Amino acid sequence: MKKLHDKYGMSIPLHKVKVMDRFWGQVIDTSRKGTILACIVNCEKTERMNNFKRAAGKMPGGFQGNYYDDSDVYKVLEGIAYSLMNEPDAYLEKKADEWIEIISDAQQEDGYLVCYFILETNQEKRYSDMERHEDYCLGHMIEAAVAYRHATGKTKLLETAVAFADHFAAHVGDGIGDWVPGHQEIELALVKLYQETEKEEYLRLSQWLIEERGRGHGVGSGIWGKPEWGPAYAQDDVPAYRMADIKGHAVRAVFLYSAMCDISGLLDENRYLPALLRLWDSAVYRNMYITGGIGSSKENEGFTGDYDLPNETAYCETCAAIGMVFWNHRMNGLFLDSKYADVIERELYNGALSGVSLDGRKFFYVNPLYSDGTHHRTEWYDCSCCPTQLTRFIPSVGQYIYMVHADELYLNQYIASEMETKIGEHVIRMKLESEFPYKGGCKLRVLEAGQGGFVLNLRIPWWCKEYKVRVNGVEWSDSYIEKGYLKLLHPWKEGDVIELEFQMTIHIQRSHPKVLHNVGKVALMRGPLVYCMEEVDNKAFDQRVDVEGMKEEERGDLPAGVVVLRDHQDRILIPYYAWDNREKGRMSVWLTC
Repeated sequence: MKKLHDKYGMSIPLHKVKVMDRFWGQVIDTSRKGTILACIVNCEKTERMNNFKRAAGKMPGGFQGNYYDDSDVYKVLEGIAYSLMNEPDAYLEKKADEWIEIISDAQQEDGYLVCYFILETNQEKRYSDMERHEDYCLGHMIEAAVAYRHATGKTKLLETAVAFADHFAAHVGDGIGDWVPGHQEIELALVKLYQETEKEEYLRLSQWLIEERGRGHGVGSGIWGKPEWGPAYAQDDVPAYRMADIKGHAVRAVFLYSAMCDISGLLDENRYLPALLRLWDSAVYRNMYITGGIGSSKENEGFTGDYDLPNETAYCETCAAIGMVFWNHRMNGLFLDSKYADVIERELYNGALSGVSLDGRKFFYVNPLYSDGTHHRTEWYDCSCCPTQLTRFIPSVGQYIYMVHADELYLNQYIASEMETKIGEHVIRMKLESEFPYKGGCKLRVLEAGQGGFVLNLRIPWWCKEYKVRVNGVEWSDSYIEKGYLKLLHPWKEGDVIELEFQMTIHIQRSHPKVLHNVGKVALMRGPLVYCMEEVDNKAFDQRVDVEGMKEEERGDLPAGVVVLRDHQDRILIPYYAWDNREKGRMSVWLTC
């Protein structure tokens, strides 16, 4: 079996990357001190952890909450693991160990562990409803378990996850029984479990679950959401290799496509590649908002039709933006094309980051591009997939910075950091200094280069029209661009310094003419950031904006370093990710000019 890194680009593991970025360092620290702690408190007070205690016989009573609530606990544990990789925290590790002990005690003798089915239904109901998220909960348990072992070396949760995975595999699989996960996630997790254990049966089960799609398992039963939606809601209407248009529930879709990428790489399965390319074009060119948000409809938490991108009713679930990062990260590894890293950048600074407040304690489930002043972040949701998704995403951003393929090193995101990897048998260490996203200056220092025989690929962001590159103070000219990467061929040695200067200018964006909601309107970006207008800065909110006369300045009432845009009428725009952190009021990304 071919390994992913033999043929495709691989990110550098998180524990080999240390983020030291002014911008992301603050976001990650806020996640540790705010987001993760808030999610711990809410998982305990909303009965999520108590369900495990009841299942373990440590508390009386029946199941409380939603049948998929176990998954929130696992996502928080995964977030704790990534946070511990970034910085030790005795409280978080102790809390994780306490939770893991309870979870392990709740596991049934045969390995099964979903609190809803243990507490509320008889044993015959297990694996009887593909929409009931049993495999979704298992998937998040696996991902948490693998991450926690990497962070701490502790294996108790991994042992619990393996036992449950084996139970699942004994009841679902080729020749055993029909099964299509209602909410994709287990496919990704089984790949990680294979990589952790080297047991090929997990990888083959993941592939089988993908191959089962499009066989009509949910047709006519109403199993996939509302009966009128049909199997397309859960991407079960056509076989995976024939898929062409993104449809249905947005999060489920991008999780599936991520798994298709994994199988394509690990099993050298080329059959999915044309479908993945078609789906990406459909998603990015015809169904994605300027912020990177996807899924325009509240009704199905997903898609309606091409170019149907309303602003006020835009759904743009935070989980879907994060899922776009997962998918595009894998597409980048498969195709070595910077356009996928461009989408990741768009999500990082806009679509995903807008999902959490600046203090890390309030959240958006939905991320519209216009608000009448009534849409605000909240501390928790009955379905809190987005807050807990953020706990595992933000601490893990370091894995999206670098990528290695054969004898080439790729720099995908300009996030200040240090990293260590191997190219061939040689250790490579680099230090990146960056002023993103508000300034375009970067320096990449070679700390250790082995024999120096590798190609350095620098992503040229899609928004950058002019840039300069210097190596050891000398302007570099012996280079060329391939798939959006500036390729530097040089016998690298310790002490080499590569300087980059990307022109960080204001650029006016217009929608495709088929996006009728934006006819006659423009949006503004500066570098990777999408900007918006908030009523708190603009009492005459409905006036036209002089977009050609915008100037840049810093504001003292926003976090240090934030650049706002101001026109000659004192109309002010702020980064989209920072909206709804001050006084309540209207907001708009698309502006009349």
